[in-house]
Amino acid sequence: MTTMYTPDHEWINIEDHEAAVVGITHHAQDALGDVVFVELPEVGRSYKKGEVAGVVESVKAAADLYMPVDGEIVEVNDKLVDEPALVNKDPMGYGWFFKVRVTDMAQFEALMDPPGYDALLKTL
Repeated sequence: MTTMYTPDHEWINIEDHEAAVVGITHHAQDALGDVVFVELPEVGRSYKKGEVAGVVESVKAAADLYMPVDGEIVEVNDKLVDEPALVNKDPMGYGWFFKVRVTDMAQFEALMDPPGYDALLKTL
């Protein structure tokens, strides 16, 4: 299991060879505050790296969720529709947003590893 990070505070975790799980980091959910609404991407739709794939709304602000790699959405976390606060409770676990079939592993490998992400956080 390998978790990588984007500068926009998304994480992507490759659990198996079929799909990678995507969500937002502790830092992102903390900055947003209490999440009240999540717009998820459509299963079966393909996105390019950097495209907006969803929206997270909180009591403070709304933020776009960017696609960390090229790929096709294969599953979404429907629990977030009824319980968006899962993002705050467990952003790196039960609060995941979607699963994507990665079409360009080089993009995944170019993302920040945990030490790289920790270094980014220290600059904020």
